[in-house]
Amino acid sequence: MFSRRDFLQVGMATSAIYGASGFGSFSKLAAQQKLSQDDLLRFDTYGNVSLIHITDIHAQLKPIYFREPEINLGVGSALGQVPHITGANFRKMYGIDDGSRSHYALTHNDFSALAREYGRVGGLDRVATVVKSIRADRPDAILLDGGDTWHGSYTCHHTQGQDMVNVMNALNTEAMTFHWEFTLGSDRVHEIIDTLPFPALGQNIFDAEWDEPAEYFKPYTFFERGGSKIAVIGQAFPYMPIANPSWMFPEYSFGIRDENMQAMVDEVRGLGADLVVVLSHNGFDVDKKMASIVTGIDIILSGHTHDALPEPVLVNDTVIVASGSNGKFVSRIDLDVRNGQMMGFKHKLIPIFSDVITPDPDMAALIDGERAPYIDQLSEVIGQSESLLYRRGNFNGTWDDLICQALIEEREADISMSPGVRWGPSILPGQDITREDIWNVTSMSYGKVYRTEMTGEFIHIILEDVADNLFNPDPYYQQGGDMVRIGGMGYRIDINKPQGERITDLTLLKTGEKIDPYKNYVVAGWASINEGTEGPQVWDLVENYIRRNGIVKVNPNNSVQVIGA
Repeated sequence: MFSRRDFLQVGMATSAIYGASGFGSFSKLAAQQKLSQDDLLRFDTYGNVSLIHITDIHAQLKPIYFREPEINLGVGSALGQVPHITGANFRKMYGIDDGSRSHYALTHNDFSALAREYGRVGGLDRVATVVKSIRADRPDAILLDGGDTWHGSYTCHHTQGQDMVNVMNALNTEAMTFHWEFTLGSDRVHEIIDTLPFPALGQNIFDAEWDEPAEYFKPYTFFERGGSKIAVIGQAFPYMPIANPSWMFPEYSFGIRDENMQAMVDEVRGLGADLVVVLSHNGFDVDKKMASIVTGIDIILSGHTHDALPEPVLVNDTVIVASGSNGKFVSRIDLDVRNGQMMGFKHKLIPIFSDVITPDPDMAALIDGERAPYIDQLSEVIGQSESLLYRRGNFNGTWDDLICQALIEEREADISMSPGVRWGPSILPGQDITREDIWNVTSMSYGKVYRTEMTGEFIHIILEDVADNLFNPDPYYQQGGDMVRIGGMGYRIDINKPQGERITDLTLLKTGEKIDPYKNYVVAGWASINEGTEGPQVWDLVENYIRRNGIVKVNPNNSVQVIGA
């Protein structure tokens, strides 16, 4: 007698075989330069319900280069588990051929060479082609947006998110949840939500004063598809007031709210839901823990940590899907829903190779129209990079090394700090750097560069606090992004130590001296969550630095020594 879990295990095997087959064929076809759009989109339709998931677009309308992380360390129960496996180990785990398109799409090794061979990825005109293809096969497929959509580019900043709202509406998105959207300010968020043709979801978005569900955000919505009733519950980023400026949305509180999530799952089941989907911006490890606590969730569509996994992960009876970021991937999940429950599924992570997928002409025209008023500013060349510029990784990436050097020189500082955000496309060696490229890694509504004095002890406290957000063994205490990027200073970190003991050997690089806990140092940084921060905007400062230097080069950074990885 088969249990439901037995069916899901079969589904996982089917997905694994399907995913490996799909990625394997990409490898072989890519080697012969014969990959076609039909190859990329081929899918054996299954069951009676289809979901389409896209998340963490960060306002990237056009194709980009995006390097996946070299370092993504797991601690506690996440040690050695996806998504904390990278590079060659990742390729071995999923049977991905070295040098293939899948190698390029999913891992960091040989990125510059493979990027020149296989081209850019993403572009919402290509995403539109994929979505329309899926809907041609399954007309009632449900498109769900995991958030971090109205943020991250020059045009998004200057239109206060309207360019992305217009494009996502044209994709016929059917529900979304939130994170960086709130940094537009709650008034602007309300203004946009009032016009959306689909529900804004967040069971964990509460009124801060009354500690009750917020009026603007529904906890869930229902769809009738394939003779089944599907409930989609929203889960916004839980740590908004910690990771982002709470003064921009003072009327709201967040949190994980497991108990309320369980209540919502029970409620939708009581209302006849045959399938329960959580549209989440928790981050993958938090989603895994939630799935181990809350019962009755069939699918979690995971966002926030930008993980791209060719296969879902099963926790108890919950299937967790990770769909990457920056418009680089789209996930399709077909489900067999019958007798009031999910009995099986097929899944495919579809990489958006921009040289393979034909742009949808209507979407391409819309995107070009959104960008037209700003095209001269976007396309102005500011300089050129001799180095590969990338951001992803637990510690300093070369984009942030460049930003940190600009902060030190332009603000005459000893030490610089750049936030450990995960968003931002890559630049290849020899590529021009345009104003758009700079904004793609700096755009936010609180981008002013501060210059202040900090004691060595206070710098140490900052590093310890951020490290705990990243390396606390309990996922529910991992409240931020990656490690704060540091310029002008080195340190040693033992990721397995408790808070307060991880960071040692702080060293001022220009002198080689140990940081004195009682001495003041001039520190320049940006993205302070404090209201009233004064200073130039970071994008202007970085532009001035690149323009002054003309050609920029980032030397290898060995200033952070990682212990216990």
